[in-house]
Amino acid sequence: MIVSVPRENHPGERRVALIPASVAPLAKAGMEVLVEAGAGLSAGYSDQQYLEKGAKIASSRAEVFAADILLQVRAAGAGHQTGQADLELYRRGQVVIGMCDPLGSPQSAKELADRGVTLFALELLPRITRAQSMDVLSSMATVAGYRAVLMAAEALPKIFPMLMTAAGTLSPARVLIVGAGVAGLQAIATARRLGALVSAYDVRPAVKEQVLSLGAKFVEMPLETDAAETRGGYAQELGEEFYRKQRELMTRVVAEQDVVITTAAIPGKRSPILVTADMVAGMAPGSVIVDLAAERGGNCELTKADERIVEHGVTILGPTNLPAETPYHASQMYAKNASTFLLLLVKDGRIELDLEDEILRETLVARDGEVVHARVGDLLK
Repeated sequence: MIVSVPRENHPGERRVALIPASVAPLAKAGMEVLVEAGAGLSAGYSDQQYLEKGAKIASSRAEVFAADILLQVRAAGAGHQTGQADLELYRRGQVVIGMCDPLGSPQSAKELADRGVTLFALELLPRITRAQSMDVLSSMATVAGYRAVLMAAEALPKIFPMLMTAAGTLSPARVLIVGAGVAGLQAIATARRLGALVSAYDVRPAVKEQVLSLGAKFVEMPLETDAAETRGGYAQELGEEFYRKQRELMTRVVAEQDVVITTAAIPGKRSPILVTADMVAGMAPGSVIVDLAAERGGNCELTKADERIVEHGVTILGPTNLPAETPYHASQMYAKNASTFLLLLVKDGRIELDLEDEILRETLVARDGEVVHARVGDLLK
């Protein structure tokens, strides 16, 4: 059973799907690991490190794609700009595991299905306790939340902590985190470590305790939020009327901030607008917005994906792949998630596709030439 790791070719993607430390557990389970030459270099892992852990280095991309199982950070859907170049290399009966954005790019999943690939999308992991060690979305959100604060601190013309100096007292920066999921909580913790006065808002009142435990203030708004979360633990749309009322209440809060970091993303949907152009105009010149939902349109009305713009004196940043900017630890986390999933799928060197297992059933997108995941299939109709 050969498991291969290709070099990621999506623009700006520096992560690798498997790190050297992950090779031994897979070998123990009866798998041989094949890594494309240079696959880990951008993340800080040399070919020699893989060799020392028992992996083999492939000299060509075609050799990598000939393996039984392909482990990727971005399969064709999530790397659609460059994924087309690899499409002809996927082969019938091959198992592909990675992030492939099946809800946002269902046609790409269909293209892989047409190639006869058995496709597992790690973004679709159910939010259950047993799946936490495989949860790539939470791992990557942790890195994104951390990096977002560093980006804001660099762009802000103030320092974050309060300082009492011979030249006088410098007041701390005021930071608002919108969305207290994994990325938001990590952003709160990072901003607090830098000494900012942090507040956070989330449509789910249940996260108030987590926000307070990190030393931030929880912003409460009189809104009906019972339907904010799916049974699977993912955020879902609440309707335009809800968002209109939310924006009205948010206007005053946003105006008081030096930094606003937004994290509200809906799987497969356009991101809700939470910060309007009028709110941006009401912020003090020099303020900063970091929009972590930029990939799907952004939570700020003025956000442009992967651009830095200035409107009304406010800097708006719309990064779409922050984990790739911290590739060493992002790869470490991703590799642990992906290899744990792989060890669930492969037993004694053989693939055992147990569809009674909720984890395997919910992540399986394509099999035997067909898209078999109901939600992805509905999007293709």
